[in-house]
Amino acid sequence: MAKKLRSQHWFGGTDKDSFIHRSWMKNNGLPDDAFDGRPVIGICNTFSELTPCNAHFRGLVEHVKAGVLEAGGLPLEFPVFSCGESNLRPTAMLFRNLASMDVEEAIRGNPIDGVVLMAGCDKTTPSLLMGAASCDLPTILISGGPMLNGKFKGRDIGSGTDVWRFSEDVRAGVMSRADFMAAESAMSRSPGHCMTMGTASTMASMAEALGVTLPGNAAYPAVDAHRARLARLSGRRIVGMAREDLRLSQILTRKAFANAIRMNGAIGGSTNAVVHLLAIAGRIGTDLSIDDWDALGREVPTIVNLMPSGQYLMEDFCYAGGIPAAMKELSDLLDLDALTVTGRTVGENIADVENYNPDVIRPRSQALVQHGGIAVLRGNLAPNGAIVKPSAASPHLMCHRGRAVVFHSIEHYKARIDDPTLEIDETSVMVLQNCGPKGYPGMAEVGNMALPRKLLERGVRDMVRISDARMSGTAFGTVVLHVAPEAAVGGPLALVRDGDIIELDVEARRLHLDVPDDELSQRQLTWTPAVPQMVGGYQSLYVERVLQADRGADLDFLVGCRGAAVPRESH
Repeated sequence: MAKKLRSQHWFGGTDKDSFIHRSWMKNNGLPDDAFDGRPVIGICNTFSELTPCNAHFRGLVEHVKAGVLEAGGLPLEFPVFSCGESNLRPTAMLFRNLASMDVEEAIRGNPIDGVVLMAGCDKTTPSLLMGAASCDLPTILISGGPMLNGKFKGRDIGSGTDVWRFSEDVRAGVMSRADFMAAESAMSRSPGHCMTMGTASTMASMAEALGVTLPGNAAYPAVDAHRARLARLSGRRIVGMAREDLRLSQILTRKAFANAIRMNGAIGGSTNAVVHLLAIAGRIGTDLSIDDWDALGREVPTIVNLMPSGQYLMEDFCYAGGIPAAMKELSDLLDLDALTVTGRTVGENIADVENYNPDVIRPRSQALVQHGGIAVLRGNLAPNGAIVKPSAASPHLMCHRGRAVVFHSIEHYKARIDDPTLEIDETSVMVLQNCGPKGYPGMAEVGNMALPRKLLERGVRDMVRISDARMSGTAFGTVVLHVAPEAAVGGPLALVRDGDIIELDVEARRLHLDVPDDELSQRQLTWTPAVPQMVGGYQSLYVERVLQADRGADLDFLVGCRGAAVPRESH
């Protein structure tokens, strides 16, 4: 006998409560047989005109609905908080956890048997997966897709990556302000999210590697007709998943997270994937730690030749074969038995795929770097860990010893960085404090600090930079991030002073502040926490309950899977 679908607890009876639930739903024209026991599919939509990456979702959702109807389900769309990276201040990361709460409670409290997550912009993918994981219903994710390649003066330019590069060139005096402004419109040519391997593309790739999307989801451009087809097919597939009761907990296993971590190294993926995958794993109850990123990814070569680590963009990656072709290239490093939303394993999904452009998806012998996974550093400056992305760093700085130049906040950095009297040269180590989860608050993408103008004018383009902040997945450089504990809670980063010697050794996974322990103890005695910028509201709740970066920066009371048991009746 088939299991009673969850939605029938709302719609399946003949009593007063069922009358109320059905009657109000009928005011939109639904007929009696809409409630005959067919799967009710919730479509979780992050559409917002303030989130440009997701602004085309009004059209995309219609394809999802069509697929659900074709498979015999009832599609019901609902909105959730949309974390738009490009406009939301002080940082979208501050609101990732809030959005996940919205998703979780909307799923659990409504008559839903399966969920389609519509994601695109950086934080929308993890926030949706975190919220859905805490409910553990049948779930599939469809991404909005990347923009078309940017085009400027006869060459391709990439969102984010070329913003950082052009900005430095303007400050160095090698690019005119007029050209800089002209590139602005040339960069964003179509709907969609960043077409570099920034955080949006990385998290779409992580979702595909985890097995929670249909194959090919990560790379097809937003305006390619195949994106609409994927949406339609995702709508069809979620109806089957609801009938099979194929839930997220059967897919988001340790095997899946191991595959995703290895693929992040292969694609030169964003450092932001670290905090997001840790948070998703925490919600579903899968054992995953920051050290797994090093253990699982250290030997993985970066074979996908995309900005910021390489040359090409997501449109090129798509037509080369996308994530399935990259997974096929490194299949011996993956767990091919991991289950996916298709109902098939990873190995079955990639069995027949091909690589159509070996310059975009390179053979292992021609990898961009042979050890491309995220490196996890430890030492007296980062007892609980810090990370760096080797594929986007400068080889000559991977083992470095230099004098610290310290900025106590992002405002202090901006006020000080171009002071001609600042004592700084290319051997210095730039240190930014109080920009972590509690300190900013929200752990903003400010870790890739622009270099001093006087050094840029001399041709310097990279220096070692260390902070408790994050950086955009589109950024590049020898940037040490996510230092834990952060400065705002009195971590060792808060004790660094101008002139201190810092040692970075990526190969040895070491980050050391060369100051005697007794001196650090004395400094700790005089340390005082900064005064919060906002009192009350969500920000106060966030600062009070947020975990450190090495634990995914989730709120402590949100960790865990609370399930989707049907709540008590509302009337």
